[in-house]
Amino acid sequence: MASLIIKIGNLTYVPHDDNSYGFLVHEILEQMLSTKAARKIHERLQKLCNGNITPERINSMTDEQIKSIGTSFQKVRYIRNLTNAVIDRTIIFDSLMSLSDEEAIKALTKIQGIGNWTAKMYLIFVLNRPDVLPFEDGAFLQSYKWLYNTDDVSKESIIRKCECWKPYSSIASRYMYIALDSGMTKKTVENWR
Repeated sequence: MASLIIKIGNLTYVPHDDNSYGFLVHEILEQMLSTKAARKIHERLQKLCNGNITPERINSMTDEQIKSIGTSFQKVRYIRNLTNAVIDRTIIFDSLMSLSDEEAIKALTKIQGIGNWTAKMYLIFVLNRPDVLPFEDGAFLQSYKWLYNTDDVSKESIIRKCECWKPYSSIASRYMYIALDSGMTKKTVENWR
């Protein structure tokens, strides 16, 4: 990890804090899909919402309209669940900021369709929490397997191996995402050092 940090250098990023609802809708659409496919579907939803994905806008649409962007009825149901939770104030995004990581994940995962992966992505990329380890994430796992030259991606093994990242697991994870996105993981670890 130290070599990876040296190779990439300092990180600069801005948390996604402008539209928590829109972020979670995007993450629901991305579940179990490639980034490219999810991006296309999300673009269609943005167009359908005139560029602004809000609970009110989604609430005014039929299930068929939402499904027409190329997503499944199951994901339409998940988006409805999130929309209803926001409208009836079951979830209040501002209140998540004062909760611990565990409490925020628990609050988010009460909404059917938001699992640990989606909740962790929210904590890392919206709440900017520094110590979240996204061992459920496929992109993270690809980089992890590459960096540590292992096929053991069990939760226990990852937690044990990444213990030294604490209390900056989210920051280390961002480096892993950059390694994957920049194509570094296409080379052996020895060849990029």
